[in-house]
Amino acid sequence: MAELAALEDPKARAVNEKHGDDHGVNLGKLRALAKRLRTQQELARELWATQDTAARLLALLICRPKAFGRDELDAMLRGARTPKVQDWLVNYVVKKNPHAEELRLVWTADPDPVVASAGWALTTERVAKNPDGLDLPGLLDVIEAEMKDAPDRLQWAMNHCLAQIGIEHPEHRARAIAVGERPQVLKDYPTSPGCTSPFAPDWIAEMVRRQAPPVA
Repeated sequence: MAELAALEDPKARAVNEKHGDDHGVNLGKLRALAKRLRTQQELARELWATQDTAARLLALLICRPKAFGRDELDAMLRGARTPKVQDWLVNYVVKKNPHAEELRLVWTADPDPVVASAGWALTTERVAKNPDGLDLPGLLDVIEAEMKDAPDRLQWAMNHCLAQIGIEHPEHRARAIAVGERPQVLKDYPTSPGCTSPFAPDWIAEMVRRQAPPVA
């Protein structure tokens, strides 16, 4: 904790707070500290228990993802508080845990939009890597009905899933583009030069273009 306190940077905190993250540690320096500590599951649990955001991010980098129980991960997500901690928890830990599919189903149906967004993030992972058994038309039905009026984080997660369906599954691409076109979700989202827009129809078109074989 003393090392993390020494890494505190007011400028980094100001940038992070604009995104809802209450810490001032440069993530590159945080990763360097994690690399030195290596995997330490008990230390990770102790760091998580501090409720400090930088400490929790460090915990997620040095933990053993498969060592957490289902209920433990559920409690961790519900107490995660900040977007970066929530994102790292899902991407670095839950996706590698044997309870990921069970949690995906539970979280997607949860009335808390932040918890539901974690379920959709896990669904997006399955759309890309393990779609067997997923009801892709059913997912498109839900996205079409609910994405436009969903809270920001849930809307973003649904939009990512929509784009992934269109990118990875040509048989559903036309409908995925149509579902994105109608509500115009994230159409005007500011995008840096050279970056792909998160507007699903544009995102799908660009990624499909990149995947196309070069013309001889």
